Amino acid sequence: MLPELFKVQAELNARIGFDTSKLHENFDPLLAGKWLNDYIAAASNELEELRDSTFWKHWCKEAREGRRFEIHDLQNARVEVIDLLFFWISMAQCVGLNAEDVYELYQQKLKVNHTRQDNNYSMAEKDEEDNKGIGINK
Repeated sequence: MLPELFKVQAELNARIGFDTSKLHENFDPLLAGKWLNDYIAAASNELEELRDSTFWKHWCKEAREGRRFEIHDLQNARVEVIDLLFFWISMAQCVGLNAEDVYELYQQKLKVNHTRQDNNYSMAEKDEEDNKGIGINK
């Protein structure tokens, strides 16, 4: 299913001027970076809209009633998560990833995350050395 999502997202993005096939044929890091930053800003906004589906404000009535972080608009929360998926796929495409690449990188990072949990992961002792071996052959 993920390859289909990448395909239809690429088609939608081409309609608005972000042609991933052209980008992959002749990668332009400046253009890719501009598009990436546009999608980062859009995804950031969607995260805020998703948070607004909860009672996140510590000063609100619902928080005082013990309902802080309760999802009060589940339908909207679900739509915002899907909006994030649109932008997430677009960001992946900006950095030259396809669905198969995402799957491969996910599997590699999953192993790192499990190893971190097995070794009592600590932010104070964290470094990124364990991420340096993650990659795809492109």
